[in-house]
Amino acid sequence: MSTPFPPVFDGHNDTVLRLHMAKPANNEPFLKGDDRLHIDLPKAKAGGLGGGFFAIFIPNKKPMGGFPGTKDGDTSYAFPLPKELHRTYAMNLATGMVARMLRLEAESDGQVTIVRGADELTTALDDGVLAMILHFEGAEAIDRNFDALHVFYAAGLRSLGPVWSRPNIFAHGVPFQFPSDPDIGPGLTDAGKGLVRECNSLGILIDLSHLNAKGFWDVETLSTAPLVATHSGAHALCASPRNLTDKQLDAIAASGGVAGVNFHTGFLREDGRSQEETSLTEIVRHVDYMVERVGIDHVALGSDFDGATMPTDLVNAAGLPKLMAALQAAGYGPEELAKIANGNWQRVLRATWK
Repeated sequence: MSTPFPPVFDGHNDTVLRLHMAKPANNEPFLKGDDRLHIDLPKAKAGGLGGGFFAIFIPNKKPMGGFPGTKDGDTSYAFPLPKELHRTYAMNLATGMVARMLRLEAESDGQVTIVRGADELTTALDDGVLAMILHFEGAEAIDRNFDALHVFYAAGLRSLGPVWSRPNIFAHGVPFQFPSDPDIGPGLTDAGKGLVRECNSLGILIDLSHLNAKGFWDVETLSTAPLVATHSGAHALCASPRNLTDKQLDAIAASGGVAGVNFHTGFLREDGRSQEETSLTEIVRHVDYMVERVGIDHVALGSDFDGATMPTDLVNAAGLPKLMAALQAAGYGPEELAKIANGNWQRVLRATWK
């Protein structure tokens, strides 16, 4: 099924984790469709989802639990973060999830491809093949010598966030609290600075989402690639430390980079509440603000499908035409919609990958 809009390339999802942690763990729910998933092949086709960054995220053994700040009368929350992960545990899970992606590609009968270069991405979008970027959300599986980085690069790794919100040997992330500024904690460690250089050398995109402010500015100083936050909104509209301040948005634009607007309701709403009925017009509100601040060339979409609470009238990937129609109704023309949908991602990846 086709939509009247350009295919959407999405900055972030946690679908691989959902598949890998299910019992039994297999790829059939993705290939045939499953109501429990925000993204599967039928929904992608129905919604015009052309692909995205498919995250390898390593959960703690003890689940963090749901987002706070949703009870009547709550105006703030502070959620304690899990402790650092042991690298052996992280490596074992990461290897299993990468293998799941490789098997998914092999089992898809040509309907899914893991893209490793910009030309491959363009071809997949043109041909209607779901394009998956192998992305690490947190570098806990990477060693200080970067041996694992090179091995995973050979397997297809093309995007990496140094941290999920918990700290690791490379950097510190932002906690889940509201309201809060992202300027929390120290910046990159020496190992983290080395990781930035190694990613630049290999052409691996460095994702700034979840990184705290000092870490952000360390990357801005060190990196030779465009700055990218794959799934973060505007802090001026929702005071979560997961969102980008105006100064951070300006730096992303100055580098030629891009920010993908997160669809999680708790990062969209002014009150930071995540489980209230919320319209997808909140996504449009963030897109509008960021476009006005930094220009159309530096704003994209970064849903957080299968890892967050979606707006009530969006629900999942099949609802993406509703979002594109809302953007169109807000005044975005065909060229602007094409940039937001996938053009800005393609440009930045072409400038970053080698």
